[in-house]
Amino acid sequence: MSFGLETLPYGVFSTTDDPRPRTGVAYGAQVVDLPATVARLDSSLAGAVAGPSLDALLAAGPAVWASLRATLTGWLTSGAPVVLADDPIMHLPFTVADYVDFYASEQHATNLGRMFRPGQEPLTPNWKHLPIGYHGRAGTVVVSGTEVVRPSGQRRAPSGEISFGPSQRLDIEAELGFVVGTPSRLGQPVPLEDFEEHVFGVCLVNDWSARDIQAWEYVPLGPFLGKSFATSISPWVVPLAAFDHARVSPPPRTEPLQPYLDDEKTPPWGLDIRFEIRLNGQVVSRPSFDGMYWTGAQMLAHLTANGASLRTGDLYASGTVSSGSPGSLIELSWKSPLELSDGTTRTFLEDGDEVVITATAPGPAGTTINLGAVTGRITATR
Repeated sequence: MSFGLETLPYGVFSTTDDPRPRTGVAYGAQVVDLPATVARLDSSLAGAVAGPSLDALLAAGPAVWASLRATLTGWLTSGAPVVLADDPIMHLPFTVADYVDFYASEQHATNLGRMFRPGQEPLTPNWKHLPIGYHGRAGTVVVSGTEVVRPSGQRRAPSGEISFGPSQRLDIEAELGFVVGTPSRLGQPVPLEDFEEHVFGVCLVNDWSARDIQAWEYVPLGPFLGKSFATSISPWVVPLAAFDHARVSPPPRTEPLQPYLDDEKTPPWGLDIRFEIRLNGQVVSRPSFDGMYWTGAQMLAHLTANGASLRTGDLYASGTVSSGSPGSLIELSWKSPLELSDGTTRTFLEDGDEVVITATAPGPAGTTINLGAVTGRITATR
């Protein structure tokens, strides 16, 4: 996978020759070794790129983010002697402090509402008034390539019988994740216009979901064991600065918004990001993020509206992206099983299945911003 000068995503890598995890920037098919490069070219940046994670860079704030990106661009365009590495082994890029998952796609929420509440209004009364979300489990966020063990839990059969065992309705959710850099003060909400002051960049997310476990447990307090067993993220975090040419207006809002969520007079933070979902090598869906009803800025404003503080490394995800095409198997197989090219069908994931989610966005002068990939393979319950 190759990354252009317009993208320059950050991650953490090691190599077989040097097993120390360290920060890096993807360029072409190689990785710029940041600690080694700044030691050679500009030691004043050493503190921001030090350590076995991106935590120091995330905490450094927007001025350092902009300076480092400009410096890297200058080095790479001028042929400066940056230190490059081949065949990187990728690691979890930052320490996940808190994890929140939203439900921001009107198409996804409508589809699930029609499945679960037939004959009723598919959207709940609050859906167009606030970004609905729940707090997930930060400790089970894993880097792309980590195997996902099929979870076990309680399930209720259509007959009403309660049993415990491996999930039989294991699903995917293709999402966009937002990575928080600078923290906020407890009791102080973050307004829409401060989005770029706190969010460093984005990554791809597959929020694996055990639908049968979730269906039995989620009333009245929402998702729990059906979601908390694993959430995969891509190893590369793409800075917000890379998306200047991908920003679009979100869909028209059909209900008046409270002032803290009203983004009509602020720069738009809809994003023209195109996803591709592959199951065992076959493309099964191509959803688009530009149809998401709620933006990342609105999600952050609502997340902190009650005064909840941000911490460096907070991760919040958009919820399933289903605009244009579904981002989950429960939607893809709603009316009939999904047919694969090998002659098999799927309604939900089987052991051995591999899911790869990629995404791109438009860059300057016809270039493409590559968000990389998030990959996971299902293994049997232990």
